[in-house]
Parts: sequence; C-alpha cells; structure tokens
Amino acid sequence: MQQKKIEQYSSKLADQIVSLVGNALKALKPVQLYAQNGVTRFQVNRRNNNESTLLQQNELKGPNDYAVPVLKVIDEKGKLMAVAFGYACHNTVLNGYQWSGDYAGFAQLQLEKSYPGVTALFFQGAGADQNPLPRRTVALAQQYGKTLAAAVERVLAEDMRKLPPQLATAYSEVELSLTSPPTKEELLKIAETSSDYQKRWATRLVKQIEQGQSFKTSYPYPVQIWQLGDQTLISLGGELVVGYAIELKRIFGPDIFVLGYSNDVMAYIPSSTILKEGGYEGESSQMVYGLPSKWAPTIEASIFGEIMRLAEQVGLQKVK
Repeated sequence: MQQKKIEQYSSKLADQIVSLVGNALKALKPVQLYAQNGVTRFQVNRRNNNESTLLQQNELKGPNDYAVPVLKVIDEKGKLMAVAFGYACHNTVLNGYQWSGDYAGFAQLQLEKSYPGVTALFFQGAGADQNPLPRRTVALAQQYGKTLAAAVERVLAEDMRKLPPQLATAYSEVELSLTSPPTKEELLKIAETSSDYQKRWATRLVKQIEQGQSFKTSYPYPVQIWQLGDQTLISLGGELVVGYAIELKRIFGPDIFVLGYSNDVMAYIPSSTILKEGGYEGESSQMVYGLPSKWAPTIEASIFGEIMRLAEQVGLQKVK
C-alpha cells in the first residue's frame, strides 16, 4: 500500500515540476540579483554539546558557521520580487508528526509578511552536525524563525553586492568509496544485540547476502558550482557537516555560499576528523540510509579534489 502511494505521489510530483518549469519560462523577465552574507547564532554543534545539559553550560564548543547567505531579486522598477536565504543548521526544532516548515518555514512566513508579494525561499547549508538548541517546542521554532528572518531583513536593509549578469556552472559526480561491509556472522551478531535502525539494517543485509545480492562499493556523489556574477555557490550532496563549509571558505574566501542536501541525499557526509572520531555522523548514520558500510577514509580528499577541478572550469580562484 505504501509503495503504491509513493509511486502515485512521484508521478504527480514529476508532472508538477515539469509544469512549474514551463510556467517559469513563460514568465521570464529582466531582473537584478544582489548577494550578501548575514549572521545569526542559534545553531549549536551537537557533537560537542550535550542537549540534555546545554542549559548548564557556560560556553559552547565545536566548529560552527553562523553565516546567513542571502540573495535578493529586484525587478526593472526596483521592486523586491524574491529572496533566497540559507543557514547551516538542521531544520529540526520540532519532533512531532504535524506538518510544519519548522524554523525555516516560520522565517519564510515572517519575511513574506514583512515584504508583501515577495516569495521567500530557504536553502540548507552544511549543518548536518548542527542543531537548533534548545528545541522541541513550537514557540522555540517560531523564535528561531523570527531570529533568522531578522538576520535576512538586516541584510536587505543594507547595501548588498550587485551581481554582474554572468553565469558559469559546472557539475559532476565523483565516486566515493565505501569500506568493506561486515560479514554475515558480524551482521547476525548486530541483529541479535542491537535494536531499532541498527537491527533493521543488519537484518536487511543478511537477507541480501542469502539472496546472493552484491553490495555497493561506492556511490556517485554530486558536486556543483555556480558563479552568479561574482557570487560563488558550491552545492554538495548528502547531509554535509559544517567542516566542509569552514574549509571551503578558507580556500575561496568567506563570501562564498555553501549548500548541502543538493541534487541527492544519500547519507551523512562526514569530514575526515568526524570519520575518525566515529559517533552517529561518522560511524552509524549510513545504516539509516541503507548503505552497506561507512565511507572510506578518502571521502574528504575525493570531494575536495573534485571541487578544485570544477573550480578551474568556472574560473573560481583561491584566496591569497
């Protein structure tokens, strides 16, 4: 029954996307783009700060990226048409089963209220190891949404960088290697001693082995760079941890926009440090996504190597 619903929804969604693209092409008009980074600080590194004892802490630990990247679209008459903004933080204040856009949705609502007729769009940054903390209440989701909207409004009220009408793009997929999967005996032990997603994962892999199915040894990972005028957008797939954004800004400068969850979400994408440390993001999150094993130690080098190759294609230079 669930599979039938998925197929029906997928077919409907494909038709809607094609229709949306067609409508957008028919409605083309000249605009001007502007870009700038804002800042806000409600994200917390969840690997280095315990949610249950957060209120007793005097300082927060771990790497973060507090940037709020903002793009605005102005029509020929100087009227604000749309704004796209991002943040590197899980959109997970709420944990219930009601429909909600969480803090990002409340930020969009606030911006569209402040600027009638404007479309506000949110994109996710490299926030796979960042949580909005404290959390778990609607009031907190609304608070963080208003906080993020205020950061965007401040950027819109100040001088933003006008982007030249130029576009350069590059896209590729790099094969990210996986480590060797556990043996059948190791999987049976995991199934017997574990619970929840780990038990389901091990049981599923055992069934694949018994059916003679082979496991994936790598995954095609999407890497994309856009140059909107002189504004760089680096879009990477998967649940991207913040370390990638920090390193990319060190290489290409603090003004670039780094997006995760782009073109495909196949698993968490840990940095080399997190892969060595283990924990959910580095050691076991791939089980939730059905991958047979964790990423190989070459993951970070493979991703950055492909980014540098695409950077040359679009003329993106390192900072001196």
